[in-house]
Amino acid sequence: MCPEKGGQERLYRACGLKDLAGHGRVSEKELLSGRKRAAAKPRPGTRTALYMRVSTADQKPDLQDDDLRGYAARAGLDVVQDYCDVAVSGRREGRPQLNALMAAARNHEIDCVLVWKFDRFARSTRHLLTALEEFDHLGVRCVSVQDQIDTDSPMGRAMFTIIGAMAELESSLISERVTAGMRAAEARGKHLGRPGIPKRVISEIEALAISTDLSVRQIQAKIAGQASRGIVGEIIKRARAAPSPGL
Repeated sequence: MCPEKGGQERLYRACGLKDLAGHGRVSEKELLSGRKRAAAKPRPGTRTALYMRVSTADQKPDLQDDDLRGYAARAGLDVVQDYCDVAVSGRREGRPQLNALMAAARNHEIDCVLVWKFDRFARSTRHLLTALEEFDHLGVRCVSVQDQIDTDSPMGRAMFTIIGAMAELESSLISERVTAGMRAAEARGKHLGRPGIPKRVISEIEALAISTDLSVRQIQAKIAGQASRGIVGEIIKRARAAPSPGL
């Protein structure tokens, strides 16, 4: 027996039921339950972002994507966003997708970050430590699937400490190498730092300082910018402070 023509339409309107397009069409199951099923929301603490990076446009992030999504499924994590930098070097600072990921973490839009390997994520040990410290401060968990490091686990926290120590060691070694190189250059008689100001330029600045009331900016313009404003200012101050030869 067919329902009365227009009866279902009146029932929809009476119950206030509409489909997603707002046309008053719902399934029989939804009609009986009296409402549409709401979209599933991520559980607290499971909002996860994936970060991937490939170095050239010819490479595909499929392997990284499959591994990360597989891990998320096994760990009960809800992937809410993925970020992928394409044809960007790991040492380059301007990575738009990585910047977007960090912004999402700072806005508390995610609870966990999954990366395939730390060398896909960080430019250096120092950068990795800085990022992990920020995630720790924001309460964001970070997992490197291939490295098998989870910052929420005791082993992960231990690795975090080791990474910090390695970053400090790396910084100290770089500083030592730079200092040793500078000493070797000085021993060979090489001048370090900015090149010195020619004596004729210094004499010209002193003459202008003594014989005129020109400002630092004006005197620098007179010498065609052959010395920085700071150097010009120091020479002018010294020349004008010196006693006049006639006194």
